[in-house]
Amino acid sequence: LPEAFLDFLNQNGLDPSIYTPRYIRLKPGVAEIEAEIEFKLKELCWLPHFYYLPPDVRIASTQAYRDGKIYGIDAASGAAVSALNISPGDHVLDLCTAPGAKLCMILDLLGSSGSATGVDIARHRLAASRTLVQKYSLGDRCRLFVADGTTFSLMPLRYNEWTPRRPWKERKRMAKARPELIFYGRHSGVVGLSKDDVGYDKVLVDAECTHDGSIKHIQKFEQWGWTTLSRRVLDAYRTDDLTVLQLKLLTNGFRLLKAGGCLVYSTCSLTVAQNEDVVEKFLSQQPTAELV
Repeated sequence: LPEAFLDFLNQNGLDPSIYTPRYIRLKPGVAEIEAEIEFKLKELCWLPHFYYLPPDVRIASTQAYRDGKIYGIDAASGAAVSALNISPGDHVLDLCTAPGAKLCMILDLLGSSGSATGVDIARHRLAASRTLVQKYSLGDRCRLFVADGTTFSLMPLRYNEWTPRRPWKERKRMAKARPELIFYGRHSGVVGLSKDDVGYDKVLVDAECTHDGSIKHIQKFEQWGWTTLSRRVLDAYRTDDLTVLQLKLLTNGFRLLKAGGCLVYSTCSLTVAQNEDVVEKFLSQQPTAELV
């Protein structure tokens, strides 16, 4: 790692040894694939179905990967989903869903009940999420919207709560205001029309950030050039812009949460400014929010 990044870690009280090799998640109930990858998997004791995988072990060519039985997902991402404590029947909102690994884990945990709504502002990135959902055959209870997470406002609506008795003009006006729907599972529920319908049981806000905590992202600078690191990651002005966005995403995610629901805020950054400071400012503005 270059001196500039090491200085950045030191300023934020971070040990460079935190950058660990990748992990995978096996779908629950799937037999071990050690023989195929010729490596004895080491399970994480604190995160069910997650396994340590050295960077030199290739999984893309394995049958298990082609069959959609292996997820390539960071343990930190899995921890964020695990913290939601998803229960059967939950309606879950993933407000910054691309590229989709966390959404797949959410859908896997939901099983044959509830629904998951994925939102992302970038259509091409959301299309990648759609591909993942279809690859792992998890789309029945999923819907994907191209939308700005800071203003997204559609609620889930249970089947037995749907009443199409709104005035025709009101329904037409609301239909025009809807974001672009690019995927809709057959059991994902009816699209909600207003906050009066119902809120989400669980909301995940995995916000855009500088990605300084992601080993995969930092490794890209070997190709991009380490001289661009300051502008893309270490620049204080970029961080200031991001924290404004992060607070907006967190605030809107909380607005869409039903009373008594649970929201998880996470980033791929290890800086206090993009994590604890954002949460602290949010709590100072939301008297009904409680830190767990």
